[in-house]
Amino acid sequence: MTENINCNINKNHHIAFLDEFKDGLKKGLPIGLGYISVSLTFGMMAVSGGVSPLMAVFISFTNVTSAGQFAGIQLIFQTASYFEIALTVFVINIRYMLMSLSLSQKLARTTTLLEKLILAFGVTDETFAVASLEEKPLTAPYMFGLITLPIIGWTFGTFLGAVTSTILPIKLQDALGIALYAMFIALIIPEAKKSKPILLVIFIAVFFSLLFRYVPFLHQISSGFAIIISSLLASAIVAYFCPIKKSKEDV
Repeated sequence: MTENINCNINKNHHIAFLDEFKDGLKKGLPIGLGYISVSLTFGMMAVSGGVSPLMAVFISFTNVTSAGQFAGIQLIFQTASYFEIALTVFVINIRYMLMSLSLSQKLARTTTLLEKLILAFGVTDETFAVASLEEKPLTAPYMFGLITLPIIGWTFGTFLGAVTSTILPIKLQDALGIALYAMFIALIIPEAKKSKPILLVIFIAVFFSLLFRYVPFLHQISSGFAIIISSLLASAIVAYFCPIKKSKEDV
């Protein structure tokens, strides 16, 4: 009798796991498909800059981040130091720490530490947005399903771009360099339209970048550290002069 009860419990648990996982897969499918086009560009750029197709795919599979990878690959092209690349990518991707912390408050209490570590790896801007809109507690199976297709889409798109670029003419490969700037413009313009502080951050960061580019003394600073310093200074200035106003509910 006890064995039958345990068998039914395990069966129901298995069914619930699959249902949650399938729900996550469905909601992660549009994200995965959207990632293919962006990561395809990254794969093309990486290979056109001298990175092997296998290494390009490995970078995407172990990072799953758009802005961080594009900035990192640009520093690799410029033969920046490991520390410089690591610090730049860390600054750009530090927002994922805050996203993971936010989602951890919504995770079911049964979620283990190992599951949390795996789920944190798959947190992106889009998966965070979808997960944060869920009203019910986030289960590990659901989150596994949600991050699976985005990771596959990002890696597969990189593979397609890397393989495709190897058969493209050299002139066309060189022209793909403009895709980097188009990518960053596509990232910042929509947010700048929504928020004046963000627009101000962009202008201040551009101002500091121009200083590092054209002022003789500052020009000696490597591009990686110039990006880090410009980003931190612009963010600090806007945070000081344009703080987020607290609502009455927060007081």
